[in-house]
Amino acid sequence: MSISLELNHLIVPSRDNRESAEFFAHLLGFEIGVEWGPFVPVETGNGVRLDFATIPDEDRRLQHYCFLIPEVDFDAFFARLKETGIAYHAGPGGQGPGEINHNHGGRGVYFLDPGGNGIEVITQPYEPERKRPASW
Repeated sequence: MSISLELNHLIVPSRDNRESAEFFAHLLGFEIGVEWGPFVPVETGNGVRLDFATIPDEDRRLQHYCFLIPEVDFDAFFARLKETGIAYHAGPGGQGPGEINHNHGGRGVYFLDPGGNGIEVITQPYEPERKRPASW
């Protein structure tokens, strides 16, 4: 018998916790919460909190975070991404610089956030059996 659980929060390593939290909040339309201890929290749409923490360069390792957004929101997100001037590409290994992908019948893009984390934003989940939320 499985246990009922939900993902509550993630600690996101950053060069500067405030800079990274503001970047995500602007780019993805999230709200920044009240800073507490070493964390600057950002609440996502499904209730998972991203707790941005400043971590020294020598202790930070590349992380990968993928965000699923509705297709109707992709154009606004993508416009904000281009405004940042951050390099983006269609593939996870830097393939297709300056391009997006159309994997699984949707759209997606890869880039590095200010903290050096690998970010992926997609409009269709990879696994066909996983459905987007009904509210989309």
